[in-house]
Amino acid sequence: QVQLVESGGGLVQPGGSLRLSCAASGINNISVMDLGWYRQAPGKQRELVAGFTRGGNTNIADSVKGRFTISRDTAKNTVYLHMNSLESEDTAVYFCKGTRSRWPGDQQGFWGQGTQVTVSS
Repeated sequence: QVQLVESGGGLVQPGGSLRLSCAASGINNISVMDLGWYRQAPGKQRELVAGFTRGGNTNIADSVKGRFTISRDTAKNTVYLHMNSLESEDTAVYFCKGTRSRWPGDQQGFWGQGTQVTVSS
């Protein structure tokens, strides 16, 4: 079974930076998965922040474009979210999600447990 474990959250001042990590286990290579970062603020719906397709393409939400980037280390089976110029509106629980297809028509989704990011002075 695939497991995703996030880390790197915490309390940071406005304008600060954080790097979140999502380590995948139970899979040989994360390149076969779509992997993305989502976030959910209190009272709001969960939203996609940034993601990698299994083809290696990336997408970044307009709300964080220019401040956040996503990268991956396939040797470590880890995806990173690099967050700069953090704002109070970025406060949320950040989740990692992976999706894979084992055969045509199959789709499995996996969520991590989430990591809290709080931006406050």
